[in-house]
Amino acid sequence: MLFTSLLSGPGTAQPIDRKALVERHTVVNQKADTLSSLSLGNGKFCFTADVTGLQSFPEEYEKGIPLGTQSEWGWHSFPNTGGYKLEEAYKEYKLNGRTVPYTVQWSTPQRNKDASNYFRENVHRLQLGNIGFEIIKKDGTPARLADLEQIYQELNMWTGELKSSFTIEGERVDVSTLVHQEKDEVAVHVQSALLEKGRLLIRVRFPFPSNAFADMGDNWEGADKHRSALSTANGAALLTHTLDTTTYYVRLQWNNKAAISQKEAHYFLIKPTGSEFSLNCLFSQVLPAAKIPRYDEVKANNISQWKSFWTRGGAVDFSGSTDPRANELERRVVLSQYLTKIQCEGSYPPQETGLTYNSWYGKPHMEMHWWHGVHFALWNRIDLLEKTLSWYSRALPLAKKIAARQGYLGARWQKMTDPQGNESPSSVGAFLVWQQPHLIYFAELCYRAHPNAQTLQRYKELVFATADFMATFVNYDSAAKRFVLGKGLIPAQERYKPEETFNPTYELAYWHWALSTAQKWRKRLGMQEQYIWASILERLSALPVQKGVYLAAESAPDSYTNPTYKTDHPSVLGTYGMLPATPLLDTTVMRNTFNLVWTDWDWKDTWGWDFPMTAMTATRLHMPEKAIDALFMKVQTNTYLVNGHNYQDNRLRLYLPGNGGLLTAVAMMCAGYDGATKDHPGIPDKGWKVRWEGLKKMP
Repeated sequence: MLFTSLLSGPGTAQPIDRKALVERHTVVNQKADTLSSLSLGNGKFCFTADVTGLQSFPEEYEKGIPLGTQSEWGWHSFPNTGGYKLEEAYKEYKLNGRTVPYTVQWSTPQRNKDASNYFRENVHRLQLGNIGFEIIKKDGTPARLADLEQIYQELNMWTGELKSSFTIEGERVDVSTLVHQEKDEVAVHVQSALLEKGRLLIRVRFPFPSNAFADMGDNWEGADKHRSALSTANGAALLTHTLDTTTYYVRLQWNNKAAISQKEAHYFLIKPTGSEFSLNCLFSQVLPAAKIPRYDEVKANNISQWKSFWTRGGAVDFSGSTDPRANELERRVVLSQYLTKIQCEGSYPPQETGLTYNSWYGKPHMEMHWWHGVHFALWNRIDLLEKTLSWYSRALPLAKKIAARQGYLGARWQKMTDPQGNESPSSVGAFLVWQQPHLIYFAELCYRAHPNAQTLQRYKELVFATADFMATFVNYDSAAKRFVLGKGLIPAQERYKPEETFNPTYELAYWHWALSTAQKWRKRLGMQEQYIWASILERLSALPVQKGVYLAAESAPDSYTNPTYKTDHPSVLGTYGMLPATPLLDTTVMRNTFNLVWTDWDWKDTWGWDFPMTAMTATRLHMPEKAIDALFMKVQTNTYLVNGHNYQDNRLRLYLPGNGGLLTAVAMMCAGYDGATKDHPGIPDKGWKVRWEGLKKMP
């Protein structure tokens, strides 16, 4: 479907020139800005480069967008020398008349603290290796980033090729870098007289895990704590890297003549002899084949696969708009599609910093999966969402164990987890519940894309186990004759104490929507309605209202008077932004709530996905101007760098939920949502010209 809106009204729809759309946002760097690193990847493997096209200056980029090499399989645990057990991180809480164990971070006693820290930090995602240039100046000293001149670098997202050029003391270096779209392989082609002069070498170096919240891939300490081995053959080499019980390999293959040697522990140098050189580096969890794709093969693979990606999904074109923000929104949309494709298209839910560098030890946060994944469905790439949904089936047994341990039925989905579905200790995460209905939302998106028996059979066990937990998590208040959500939870707005909080507005609405949708799945399968679910839906607490606005939670009557409660995510807006209207919702109250949040919220203390969430709420409330204003709110956490990354702060220099949220909001603003009465309901008529094709409506 293609829809065109002109400033003067509807016009003849012409197909979008997708190549022109993508290439007019080719990323160009002409200076060494450490926040402008550029990444190449395939969704399961990612390689981030500096202005040399490789990872030549990792220490200088450490506080920018780091020069990472990560994969979905690259994980490691330090030995459990303390013999810790996860049970030592359990803490019991008296909630709703019974004792419930939660997996939390302890501060004392020391044994419990050490145990909870161990399981929080392990497993952690590995930085697999650093591939960079070693550049030698005329005086024999190594070149630094400041020595580079005449820098020019561009990332062509249509072909997946990163081209870089620079000079050192007047000598030019030209580099082309690629990542294979089906293999964890980096391919690089270099041309420079410095190669045959022996002053331009390629370095492969293995860092040691930092065991920190973040891992920038430049920890060279602990050389005696891991092992690296080199074996060579004609025009090829194999590096074997071992850390404790983790072993992986790097197959190196090159054209022309070159020699490889070990400079020091975990540090290898490739010295070409001609002025032109191609190198291929394949990272593998298992011993790789002797032959790997060459540079030209990787280049052809990229051209084919990237063209397929850009031409098969949705597209949005804002060219011709007179609003000065239109081109910037189009840029953010194109770059966000690229970044989420290379960072989030894997077999596991991604971490918030993708495959560039670790945040929270590299572990995915399941409440963020909505922001990472929903846009794939709305941009007509449902298969990319479904890839990540395979994790839920693998993690289901552990999710059921968590629920059973706490006295509930079904499966309680983990918050901070790992590829196997293990729970990580967290005094906040253990109490979050808004990740719970996500699976039902995802399954419903899959059914909308493929409304057939196969989809129902594929996801029914997950949907029903999810709903069973939700049904047993609520409590019946016999005096008020209603079901109450909580106590024993922290809302998406992480400002409330779990022992005190009940009936948060957004979570209540999500509970109602998800249980209603699970009932629809039973009907589609020819099954009777689930009686308990129906009883809960009939008597679920009303959304809490005070003075004509929705509270963050019924337990927080001071939601808008206590300054602390006007920070973090304004998740009350998700009640009618992320979610459609439920029978619990009053749109007049929601509009009042939106206006209050818009004027009174402490927006500087928010996160990147809060702005698209606000735009979605404005769209459903028929306020398109506010939707655009929300996407361009002048707040640091709404910053989009030259490489498209959503910058948050010094700790999180990139934040993929912001990119995914932007794509979700723009799809909804253009294609609409179920029940929308206007085309492109989130795009103003004045100053905007929009053409879109291939997008799906939001529920």
